[in-house]
Amino acid sequence: MGKVYDGIDERLERWIAAQPMFFVGSAPLDGDGHVNVSPKAPIETLHVLGRHSLAYLDLVGSGAETIAHLRENERIVIMLCAFQGPPRIVRLHGRGNVVVAGDERFDELFDRLGFPSLGVPESRRSIVMVEVTRVSDSCGYGVPLMAFEGRRPHQDAWAAKRVRVGGAEALQSYQREHNARSIDGLAAVELPDVASPRR
Repeated sequence: MGKVYDGIDERLERWIAAQPMFFVGSAPLDGDGHVNVSPKAPIETLHVLGRHSLAYLDLVGSGAETIAHLRENERIVIMLCAFQGPPRIVRLHGRGNVVVAGDERFDELFDRLGFPSLGVPESRRSIVMVEVTRVSDSCGYGVPLMAFEGRRPHQDAWAAKRVRVGGAEALQSYQREHNARSIDGLAAVELPDVASPRR
């Protein structure tokens, strides 16, 4: 019922672009650590770069598990499901690395990849680059049929309010508090400390 592909061909790339969202899975090396699965959207934040490479734009969130896991072991899987039309699940396994927003390569990479300008720029946390090592699909018979109604405004509104109230550094302060470590204590987002004001 399932099939393994040599890479991401043009037909599969079109199918990926037609889905409303994708999921990212990762895990620490520690057998007692927490496996993580994160929903990501809109689909325009996921770009196929070639038969064996892709990238996605990562926005500030309540945790940073994927970043921590990639920093430790690089393992990642991206999964997409057909919620409309013929049933199908596609999994893209690979090795990932993270280019954080503070990296000198970030702006050039963001512009070159043509990511959408979502919300406030300060909410762009990183770009995750993935070298795809396995491409497969499966039946997807258990995935329900669901209609896409639209994007939720909450993430953009949350980020915009933080910047409006706390200034341009507000989301960096949030990341220092909530994104510096995974729930298992692995290093995640690293930002320079805020300099203490001189007296």
